[in-house]
Amino acid sequence: MLLSLAAVWGGSFFFAEVALREVPPMTITLHRVFWALPILGLIVVLKGIPIPRSMKTWGAYLVMGGLNNAIPFSLIFWGQTQIDSGLASILNGTTAMFGAVVAGIVLVDEPLTLKKIVGAALGVAGVTFIMGPEVLTDFNPSNLAQLAVLGGALSYAFASVWGKLKLADQPPLMNAFGMVAGSTVLMLPIVFIFDGTPRLDLSAGVWGSLFGVAALSTALAYLLYFAILARAGAANLMLVTLLIPPFAIGLGVLFLDEQLGANALIGFTVIALGFAVTDGRLFERLILKSKADADMQ
Repeated sequence: MLLSLAAVWGGSFFFAEVALREVPPMTITLHRVFWALPILGLIVVLKGIPIPRSMKTWGAYLVMGGLNNAIPFSLIFWGQTQIDSGLASILNGTTAMFGAVVAGIVLVDEPLTLKKIVGAALGVAGVTFIMGPEVLTDFNPSNLAQLAVLGGALSYAFASVWGKLKLADQPPLMNAFGMVAGSTVLMLPIVFIFDGTPRLDLSAGVWGSLFGVAALSTALAYLLYFAILARAGAANLMLVTLLIPPFAIGLGVLFLDEQLGANALIGFTVIALGFAVTDGRLFERLILKSKADADMQ
């Protein structure tokens, strides 16, 4: 299930890359949440999940839709107009480390520990390696695009904190539906104002990509997300962060003729190490194993 989630989320970068040939970034965001909304709504109804009536709850969904969908999707899709989908997915992999730091600062029950600080520092080091020192002196579109993707990752981090503070008492699938509803409400006027009326005369490949990013990378992804969360817990679910880039890179290489340089792959390795430090379990197991081996000797 974790691999399936990584595949459909990794596929979102591929679907967006195809859709960007004919559709602007913010309109892709609207398509992604608009078409996912009835799918999630049908699932909520079929499962008999009660729909909240409180305006306070729906206000929280509106904010959640902005932080977890509207802002990051739009930033990442715009970033993909300048950089490859594989690189975007690698930079998006910093989400877990941003999330750990933001939660450590804002939430009392998730303190900012040394391993979170070290993990975040490694994540920044990996990003710096990817972008190169020239980012400080040469703000070309590619650099701005990478910063946009990082901005999306930071928005995801704030969304996770917001969800824990404001929506922890709601059923998870209802949260997914409410969040997508909130982001749809936000994106409709924004798209019509800035992009104009969405075109319908799109090629079959682009329509297929829009359907894929909505039905697979959004609706199905949330079903897998909450199923894994219930079975394996949040810590194991975080592992998907490391599994997304290989799928996104593989799809880009196979179908879009994208090629990533050595810097990107080394940077991903450093980011992965930062994730491992933030998560902590890998090193704890290695320490326990070394102690067990020592005791046996």
